[in-house]
Amino acid sequence: MAGMTTDTGALRELTVGTGAGLDTADMVLNIGPQHPSTHGVLRLKLVLDGERVVACEPIVGYMHRGAEKLFEVRDYRQIIVLANRHDWLSAFSNELGVVLAVERLMGIEVPERAIWLRTALAELNRVLNHLMFLGSYPLEIGAITPVFYAFRERETLQAVMEEASGGRIHYMFNRVGGIKEEVPAGWTGRARAAIGEVRRRMPDLDNLIRRNEIFLARTVGVGVLSAEDAAAFGASGPVARASGLDLDLRRDEPYLAYGSLDVPVVTRTAGDCHSRFEVLLDQVYVSLDLAEQCLDQVDRISGPVNVRLPKVVKAPEGHTYAWTENPLGINGYYLVSRGEKTPWRMKLRTASYANVQALATLLPGCLVPDLIAVLGSMFFVVGDIDK
Repeated sequence: MAGMTTDTGALRELTVGTGAGLDTADMVLNIGPQHPSTHGVLRLKLVLDGERVVACEPIVGYMHRGAEKLFEVRDYRQIIVLANRHDWLSAFSNELGVVLAVERLMGIEVPERAIWLRTALAELNRVLNHLMFLGSYPLEIGAITPVFYAFRERETLQAVMEEASGGRIHYMFNRVGGIKEEVPAGWTGRARAAIGEVRRRMPDLDNLIRRNEIFLARTVGVGVLSAEDAAAFGASGPVARASGLDLDLRRDEPYLAYGSLDVPVVTRTAGDCHSRFEVLLDQVYVSLDLAEQCLDQVDRISGPVNVRLPKVVKAPEGHTYAWTENPLGINGYYLVSRGEKTPWRMKLRTASYANVQALATLLPGCLVPDLIAVLGSMFFVVGDIDK
């Protein structure tokens, strides 16, 4: 019971959210803006009836850095730096979308060796992204051990990415026309060994969590997103595929070397938190296999890894749209040029932005303790929402 003062100054008693049959009022609760785990600064405005969520409004913008506006005053080499930071877990894939759009507008044909290396590194980056969520998601709902296994595997692959690019998070390895430089001698062998090591050790993480009774109790049947709702919100990637949307640009609209690869698409139909987690887990195995196949091709192909560009890169006047299957879903890059050294407009369509909108549908009806389980299972990075 809480005493409330009315406009007349008199006190009246108001019961807030204690159940049916009483004169109750819904409680409005702010979750955030704070930094839950690794996702970024997000705010949820909840209406609660006791411990049950009645309504949810995701409020974004607390990490907005104006990246799209900054693209307009940076040249085509500099925008790569900005682009790889909005989803900090998928930096290589973010760079890739930008250079693909610029290359398409300029009509640049990228050397074959660079195409296969890009594809291999994009798949390794996908595994790194997924491992972060496979470790942090159980952590958010009380399981401490998986994060240690996930980071062990991440470190093995990070070493390989670092050797090639010099970076651990923001690789800056893509360039318009190819990649920054040739990989070190013997790198493909070391990368293949790292992939083999991660594949052998993945069951440690898999067996620990996939069929864990407590984890199942917290995730099965919780936060169900139907295929219709997923499509309506524009959800993509693991979130959409866990609801039964069989869509993957690597298979359906191939770019890089994906047209030459058989890309198995992992789907589920339940659309709950556990399905989303399982899709992420199974995609790790798929990406390890794809990366290995790409490395085999790299060993067979010799030649340059980039094309020679003028000192000042200018895209011809026009516009183009490139989209990629990023680790978290579909990223789109709409590039408009007026023939200058900077883009006139570079619009980003990011996976996390669409995925997090579905929270408005997912959270009503669930209990406050399930809130974090649902929130974490949407696999978003707030920088990718706010850009």
